[in-house]
Amino acid sequence: MGEYVKVSEIFGENVFNDTVMQERLPKKVYKKLKDIIAEGGDLDLETADVIAHEMKEWAIEKGATHYTHWFQPLTGVTAEKHDSFITAPLPSGKVLMSFSGKELIKGEPDASSFPSGGLRATFEARGYTAWDCTSPAFVRQDAAGATLCIPTAFCSYTGEALDQKTPLLRSMEAVDTQAIRLLRLFGNTTSKKVTPSVGAEQEYFLVDREKFYERKDLIYTGRTLFGAMPPKGQEMDDHYFGTIRQKIAAYMKDVNEELWKLGVTAKTQHNEVAPAQHELAPIYAEANVAVDHNQIIMQTLKRVATKHGMKCLLHEKPFAGVNGSGKHNNWSLTTDDGLNLLDPGKTPHENIKFLLILSCIIKAVDEHAGLLRESAADPGNDHRLGANEAPPAIISIFLGEQLEDVVEQLVSTGTATSSKKEGVLETGVRTLPELDKDATDRNRTSPFAFTGNKFEFRMVGSRDSIAAPNIVLNTIMAEAFCDVCDVLEKADNFDEAVHDLIKKNFSEHQRIIFNGNGYSDAWIAEAERRGLPNIRSMVEAIPELLADKSVNLFEKFGVFTRAELESRVEVKYENYAKTINIEAKTMIDMAAKQFIPAVIRYTKTLADAIVSIRAAGVEEVSVQKKLLEDCSVLLRKTQEALKSLTEIEAKACVMEEGKEQAEFYHNMVVPAMEALREPVDELEMLVDKEMWPMPSYGDLLFEV
Repeated sequence: MGEYVKVSEIFGENVFNDTVMQERLPKKVYKKLKDIIAEGGDLDLETADVIAHEMKEWAIEKGATHYTHWFQPLTGVTAEKHDSFITAPLPSGKVLMSFSGKELIKGEPDASSFPSGGLRATFEARGYTAWDCTSPAFVRQDAAGATLCIPTAFCSYTGEALDQKTPLLRSMEAVDTQAIRLLRLFGNTTSKKVTPSVGAEQEYFLVDREKFYERKDLIYTGRTLFGAMPPKGQEMDDHYFGTIRQKIAAYMKDVNEELWKLGVTAKTQHNEVAPAQHELAPIYAEANVAVDHNQIIMQTLKRVATKHGMKCLLHEKPFAGVNGSGKHNNWSLTTDDGLNLLDPGKTPHENIKFLLILSCIIKAVDEHAGLLRESAADPGNDHRLGANEAPPAIISIFLGEQLEDVVEQLVSTGTATSSKKEGVLETGVRTLPELDKDATDRNRTSPFAFTGNKFEFRMVGSRDSIAAPNIVLNTIMAEAFCDVCDVLEKADNFDEAVHDLIKKNFSEHQRIIFNGNGYSDAWIAEAERRGLPNIRSMVEAIPELLADKSVNLFEKFGVFTRAELESRVEVKYENYAKTINIEAKTMIDMAAKQFIPAVIRYTKTLADAIVSIRAAGVEEVSVQKKLLEDCSVLLRKTQEALKSLTEIEAKACVMEEGKEQAEFYHNMVVPAMEALREPVDELEMLVDKEMWPMPSYGDLLFEV
């Protein structure tokens, strides 16, 4: 049996949280910091020095020798530069351990070495990290020892955002300002702040570590570029919510304990649909903390897997033919005094404030569907979206029967007089209790689904930062709230104006509401009839960032400048091209150096066997001969496809970086990669397993 852990005692023990600050900081310093966290403002150096000293002392007690500004550049992962607490040696030969307020507040990593999309030239190296005091510092314990990690934003010398956090914080301020403005119009004078609340469900695969290192595609790209389906995949649905195997349970236990110590509220864990696939979900947190926590979750999943002899795969589609991995971004708006603005109450048809907010959400998502789709665009998600395992690439909203009925009443008659009630679920078994049944079902095929008191954005890729979709959600809601406030603040009759706005928003944007099966071909045709965009790939999605309405939106609320958007467009095109380039080169390397030589050895074995059999006076060699012929045909196809991919990839490499190159990779290189994979996967089904140069899907998915 493992060691018993009392969660209440270890939770947050490695976090410089509110409890620790209250205990360690002087009352005036604590109050000043809390005021800044709540209302914004600058931290003076004297106060920062006191906080830094206490933070250092606390971290050293945890075993920390170094500190780092932990930030999230445009690489898709986190970054950190470690500095020790030691200062110059004393005459006695000893050293002092110090950490100043200046070091806490600001760091200076090399900005030119991170993707900037042209915002920084190579010779313009200076960049700044700035402490995000709204996200608590923490001590991470790993092979490097203990390190004090300080969550920060990252910007250039000239002030442009070079990271995910800065625009996220800007978007949170934007939606807070406009939501408070709206609440005041409804007579709310007590709420002081509205914060986006986010919970991200994280899916992942676990595979054997030794088998992982036997596959170059997994090492270099995080997904299998070749692989035939095993006799069993996920057809039986027996893995989903199945009993968690002991090895995986031990892994999950360690993951949970590490996350709890870091203040991450790991709540739910279970087996997912695909074999070797699992999910972990935390409790909701403020958006910027939730983004930080999700990065911590991904890092912890990967680090702990290695300790257990496994590797954690976070790619959106690590195995063709089985479900990929996503990240469901559950989003709502809550006030500092506990109100959830997305709670419809028992009778939503009478909840005018909720109906107005709901109409704003529908308006915002419809007007910026392309932008929301872009926020979930990455090369891995191209394999997953629209594949009947994840939402379609078409943005729509699922409201459920209850709210859809209210909307239809408002649109058709101008008033809503009733709401469908919750029911009772009768099981038909006397010993089982009757269960309260929600007024509406859920829809797993919807990209943006209402689930009681929140919206679940189901498109996000499993590796992605959840910052991007939340930046978009916050900003488009700020715009929608601003639009209605502009009208209501000038209205002579407030109640009539609210009613008219609700009806107008629902009527004009009802097309985005769809409660049916998003996997059906009929929906694709219906969405086209409605005029909804169907953006199938990352390359098609990227231009949405520079659409006039997107630029106007972000600049109006100070979330992105045009220059910052242009830089992100450039980074995204480069990221797509580089990702496909690495995958193509890996395929070329594997085919030329592993598969073709292995098949040649196998065909030689077959040919030698035929000669030996005939030398023994046996003429019947039809089985061996047919197998040799089939392998030879496929070997020839492989060689031809390899030659074609090599030539096409060489053309792509010399193109100028940008949109045209990314489109060439998408339109030419990707199909050439698929053409090479096809004969190789067929050969895997023919060649002796002992001669195949790497572990199969069956080895990876079922031998953990």
